[in-house]
Amino acid sequence: MEVTIMEEIFLIGRILFVYLIIGSGVGHLMATDAMAGYAQSRGVANAKLMVQISGVALIAGGVSVLLGIFGDIGSLGLAILLVITAVMMHAFWKETDPQAKQMEMIGFNKDIALAGGALVIFTILSSDFAPYTITGALINW
Repeated sequence: MEVTIMEEIFLIGRILFVYLIIGSGVGHLMATDAMAGYAQSRGVANAKLMVQISGVALIAGGVSVLLGIFGDIGSLGLAILLVITAVMMHAFWKETDPQAKQMEMIGFNKDIALAGGALVIFTILSSDFAPYTITGALINW
């Protein structure tokens, strides 16, 4: 099979996408207490456990997309997690301080943009064009 430039570009895109995702997951596990304090301030129950679970979920989803091990499910899971995180953790519309509002808006927009990217990856990995993957898709349109 001849490798096309589009296959190579898609692989590079996946690598760049999961760089932030996996790094965030590692950050959740390495700085659990600090992140749990922030999560608790946002009203998250069992904040420490939720930070650890979200860290593992980010790493698992990132590795799934990176290696193409049921990457369709991994990317869909990431999209769902990122939308939930954006709404729960970065509710900029609730902020009254302009600087805090701006910081939360940045976090919200980042998570929403990443969720959009995850949905694009989901669409591609659940199609017939899914290069450089270890497994096929679980959801195939």
